[in-house]
Amino acid sequence: MDISIVIPVFNEDESLPELCSWIERVVNENQFSCEIILVDDGSTDNSWSVIESLRLSNPMIKGIKFQRNYGKSAALNEGFKAATGEVVITMDADMQDSPDEIPELRRMILENNYDMVSGWKKLRHDPISKTLPSKLFNGIAARVTRIPLHDFNCGLKAYRYKVVKSIEVYGEMHRYIPVIAKWAGFRRIGEKVVQHRARKYGFTKFGGLGRGLKGLLDLASIMFVGKYGKRPMHFFGPLGVVCFLTGFVESIYLMVSKFNNMSSFTLTNKPFFYIALTSMVVGSQLFLTGFVAELLSRNSPGRNFYLIEDRLGFSQPASQALSPAETNRFL
Repeated sequence: MDISIVIPVFNEDESLPELCSWIERVVNENQFSCEIILVDDGSTDNSWSVIESLRLSNPMIKGIKFQRNYGKSAALNEGFKAATGEVVITMDADMQDSPDEIPELRRMILENNYDMVSGWKKLRHDPISKTLPSKLFNGIAARVTRIPLHDFNCGLKAYRYKVVKSIEVYGEMHRYIPVIAKWAGFRRIGEKVVQHRARKYGFTKFGGLGRGLKGLLDLASIMFVGKYGKRPMHFFGPLGVVCFLTGFVESIYLMVSKFNNMSSFTLTNKPFFYIALTSMVVGSQLFLTGFVAELLSRNSPGRNFYLIEDRLGFSQPASQALSPAETNRFL
């Protein structure tokens, strides 16, 4: 399989027929073997019925239906599990991403030897309530993660097969797939200016300022998990030791001062006494937090599972879809 195209779907029944027809035309013109994996993320409109009807007329279309809405990250994660293409491309279902970008994205992965190529919507057809927070968020993310991308949240991305099989996307971390890939050891990350089209059907499912705030919180989370997820004691332990030792040294100083001046020196009247006590308590708590987090990280399964109501076009569950020989074909 040359290409797997993973498309999260949430209430996009109007755009799906035109989008799939456009993708089919592009891959046929370039003589690619292709599968289109549509992941219905608990849509409340007729999206799944449309996917079923499209599957009847187009065997390259496959579908996964969640029992409820889990979010874009969950949809991408399940799509990645099911993908079998040499190059995996993701795009949004609202037709603001152009399928005409597919051949060049594939070429950059295979010929330019990128592990991942992220789209950059340099010219956007969105209101300022979305574009302004997005620019701020992307600037901060690029500086903090040291990945020189202009648009972390662009839905149009291309991946080498082994990348999508080596990462796990959960929560709202789809914004930070480049960061997750980098932490997994895939450092050849490229960028391509892509066409951003005005929305033709429906309305946007995401807000502006609230989305940007959540993005910054997720950034802090992914940076911590990426660096200390498997060794939390290395983060909490030093902080706890420093706090405890600071309080301990302060306590020694207060006791020495008390013994040198027994008559007029009262420990509990000194603010320093409470600072020392608080430092020792906080230090102990930080150290215990690191210890408990270390136990949890060592024993957690490290996987996310989602309730899937139906599948189309898959002969068996995605987790068993590939034999070891097929998996090693691209590793």
